[in-house]
Amino acid sequence: MSLSERRHDIDWIRVIAIGLLLVYHVAIGFQPWGIMIGFIGNERPWQSLWVPMTLLNVWRIPLLFFVSGMGVYFALRNRTWSQLLQERAKRILLPFLFGIVTIVPIHIYLWQYHYHVDLNYTPGPGHLWFLGNLFSYVVILLPLFFFLKRQEGKPFAHWAANLLRTPLGLLPVFALFVAEVLILHPIPFELYAMTWHGFFLGLQAFFFGFFFVWCGRSFWNMLLRWWWLFLTTAIGLFIFRLVFFQPVAPAYLLSTESNCWILTVFALGYRYLNRPSKALSYLSKAAYPIYIVHMIFLYLGSLLIFPLRVSVPFQFILVLLFTIGGCFLVYELVIRRIRFLKPLFGLN
Repeated sequence: MSLSERRHDIDWIRVIAIGLLLVYHVAIGFQPWGIMIGFIGNERPWQSLWVPMTLLNVWRIPLLFFVSGMGVYFALRNRTWSQLLQERAKRILLPFLFGIVTIVPIHIYLWQYHYHVDLNYTPGPGHLWFLGNLFSYVVILLPLFFFLKRQEGKPFAHWAANLLRTPLGLLPVFALFVAEVLILHPIPFELYAMTWHGFFLGLQAFFFGFFFVWCGRSFWNMLLRWWWLFLTTAIGLFIFRLVFFQPVAPAYLLSTESNCWILTVFALGYRYLNRPSKALSYLSKAAYPIYIVHMIFLYLGSLLIFPLRVSVPFQFILVLLFTIGGCFLVYELVIRRIRFLKPLFGLN
């Protein structure tokens, strides 16, 4: 029932999702409320920029949790449960703990300096909360994942694969995500970091990422046939909330829209991105360290570029280029070349 080949599309989606995360975080600095969530804010906001960000915001983090669950499926093919746990502790828990005490305090120093606050060493998860959640999910779901692994080729696996041959088979999945927001009432829906909503939404996405790949080709072939349905539903729900529910749409609509975008991304990725390339080989290794360090360069770029008397859209481009360029420079010249640093940034 399973897919045994390397899934380059899933690697590409992970890389693209982290790239979109950088764009999204740069955009927060141009919103008047950015300072309230710990970003360096521009005195000249660009609020219309937030319209496309509201489309991105409902699915960018859940997508990464889905992809991470898929990654665990492939990792389990040739590992025991203890080997997987050790490997994930090294690749997720170690960078998480290292980031708490070294990476996050650096960009907090930059924020304190910019706003003339007393400089204090402030360790914390910051943007790396995602890694803490991921490792928790591995520990929680590992017994269930090994149960599913042992069921491959058996009647239960055939039943699950048949269930996902049509979009109707996804109704229980959508229902579980909707149930989560109806129980927890997240306000706003997009507040994932260090909230129970973010934790349980991520837990479900992580599990179903594993489950979808475990179900085999029937799920992916269904996506190829019905991608247009998920895309039109996602676009329709996005337009509907823009017109009728600004600034805050009901969470059950956002949950449904989120999953429709994610299924569309998986469908289009499976169709167009499932092929190897030298660019993917490089970027798939660079993406994780870049995610870890990007806030340092975002804050440094904001500190240097926001005072410039140039147009706000040009400032956005400059901060984005500075962030990306700084991240790649440190990755290329420092992280990937100093052996003892590699494990601290999730590299082998």
